[in-house]
Amino acid sequence: MSTNQSFVARREAAVSRGISAGMPFYIDRAENAEMWDVEGKRFIDFAGGIAVLNTGHRHPKVMEAVKGQMERFTHTCAMVTPYDSFVELAEKLNALVPGPTPKKTAFFTTGAEAVENAVKIARASTGRPGVVAFSGGFHGRTLLTMGLTGKVVPYKVGFGPFPAEIFHVPFPNAYRGISEAESLKALDTLFKADVDASRVAAIIIEPVQGEGGFNIASPSFLQAIRAVCDKHGIVMIVDEIQTGFARTGKMFAVEHAGIEPDLVTMAKSLAGGFPLSAVTGKAALMDAPIPGGLGGTYAGSPLATTAALAVIDVIEEEKLIERAEKLGERIAGRFRAMAQRNSLSVIGDVRNLGAMIAMELVTDRETKEPAADLTKALVAKAAEKGLILLSCGTYANVIRVLVPLTASDALVDEGLDIIERSLEELVSA
Repeated sequence: MSTNQSFVARREAAVSRGISAGMPFYIDRAENAEMWDVEGKRFIDFAGGIAVLNTGHRHPKVMEAVKGQMERFTHTCAMVTPYDSFVELAEKLNALVPGPTPKKTAFFTTGAEAVENAVKIARASTGRPGVVAFSGGFHGRTLLTMGLTGKVVPYKVGFGPFPAEIFHVPFPNAYRGISEAESLKALDTLFKADVDASRVAAIIIEPVQGEGGFNIASPSFLQAIRAVCDKHGIVMIVDEIQTGFARTGKMFAVEHAGIEPDLVTMAKSLAGGFPLSAVTGKAALMDAPIPGGLGGTYAGSPLATTAALAVIDVIEEEKLIERAEKLGERIAGRFRAMAQRNSLSVIGDVRNLGAMIAMELVTDRETKEPAADLTKALVAKAAEKGLILLSCGTYANVIRVLVPLTASDALVDEGLDIIERSLEELVSA
């Protein structure tokens, strides 16, 4: 029988160390919000494959759809011989992305590809080179998307120089003392000091920062960015790769702000575990690149597009948008109750938008000194007890919860019990 330790040794010998492995165990099978490793140990999944599994592992409807597609064909390359699910999914996304302007869609394979192609579309439609992103943002690991990403370790270390004409401004973070007004002032200063607004093709923003620490852009801030883009003819790209597909209590998080983005990037939970990404946006912008300017050999794989159609059905049929709101209240409410206890004063802040939930750990609530070591220890301790957790944040001190929206209340409570016990043990020690 294979053991976790044997795989750890084999991996170390065979796989680049640049690809991290968060956990020292190897998964054998998974169902909904549970996984079992090669030694038979059960784990509750609060990571969801980093926001990929809003509909859970192996949702029956998704699996049935993919099995049916596998009986037909698995690949043709949509740019050579297209197929029905490619068009049908584009139609669905065009209808789902908010705003009255007619939409079109382009498919890719990874989130980074979606972001990179959104920038290409913005540049083709405006004839401008510049792109503005935000500190703490994460947009991918390609050279261009690393440049956009506003977090150095581990994503940028040793990989520069990065593409030119990329600029960063601070993302609002009330807990860390950065107001919306200061962020907008920094953007105005950028236009005066570093790049004229007339040279900026796009501003890209996550409605809730993922790797940055689940920092939430308020409706008023997103509305202000929309106004800036309108004033200067800049394309507003909303990165919904981690926030999309019901996670925040809306199909897309930008809907909380009541604005229409120009372009939306999506991936992760779009296809329920199958590699697929997309850019959906205003038709006139989407048609700016010449034929052949967008695409990819595996872009819009028939297995993935078929899975995505099933995912959209599941979100509607199982009312997962409403479920995200209830899950968010349950989990964030538990974290806030924990934070009220003197013994757990290391919980500095709890924030959530729907079921995108964060708990920020600090060594001292007055100074707000990030507790990165404690955060890392909590992830490890929870894993020992059978719970898979993720950390994030510019200071590596934020616990984030991305449990499948299909998880039962009982399973969620079991996972929360593990977090509470683990944190209590670490603090008391």
